[in-house]
Amino acid sequence: MITTDLAPGSPCWLDLGAPDVRAAAAFYGAVLGWEYESMGEGGDMEGGMFKKDGKIVAGLGKLTEEGARSAWMIYYAVTDADATTQAVERAGGTVRVPPRDLDDWGRMAQYDDPLGGQFAVWQPGKQGAFELADETGSLSWTELYTTDAAGAKEFYSGVFGWQFSDMPMPGGGGGAYTLITPAGQPEERMQGGLMELPVENLVLAGGRPYWHPVFNVTDCDAAVAKVTENGGSVQMGPDDAEGVGRLAVCVDPSNADFVVLTPATPS
Repeated sequence: MITTDLAPGSPCWLDLGAPDVRAAAAFYGAVLGWEYESMGEGGDMEGGMFKKDGKIVAGLGKLTEEGARSAWMIYYAVTDADATTQAVERAGGTVRVPPRDLDDWGRMAQYDDPLGGQFAVWQPGKQGAFELADETGSLSWTELYTTDAAGAKEFYSGVFGWQFSDMPMPGGGGGAYTLITPAGQPEERMQGGLMELPVENLVLAGGRPYWHPVFNVTDCDAAVAKVTENGGSVQMGPDDAEGVGRLAVCVDPSNADFVVLTPATPS
């Protein structure tokens, strides 16, 4: 369960770096019903906000980093971005973007984990972060694909104090899926998971680990149809996962990956 209360270590923001901002806005508008509000046109500052029912759900900006792939960046709430940066370095991570202020919005920083998985933190200011979560058309889960689950748990525990619990992979395929809960929060506040995969399964990021968002949709199959109709593709699914719901792993036209999920109805 992801909320908007900015509990330390919980997801509080996400944004997409896209080579073509207008095309990305049109794609996610078609797939997730998002409205796009531009904050600037042309040049490196091109970008804006995605909204659902008038509430901010994510950001969109022009991809300018040379050699970078288009991808979603997930931000986790912290009380002190500078202290978190020190924790990242102590745990073996790398600072991609040092802590910096973004006007009244807050203070942010971006990092690589020890194997190259990219993530970010947000120290909220006067403005909040996303205004809608765990509802239709918004972020409902975060997920890390990594080649070293044990190493990832050690690193992120050192940075955020996350609590972990393992469960068998759905479908009886073997292996474990690790559930993530923010430090000091009850189990119902689980916000994401991580799973270990061989390097050949991580082709989107050139063999490096990567995080991706899971978006709540009312009809997974209809969302998948919109993905393919609008130039995206499907890596997996739609499939039913017992106790989770119906989901599909998708890729947008610029190769940014995400998941659409219609949650299971409680019995």
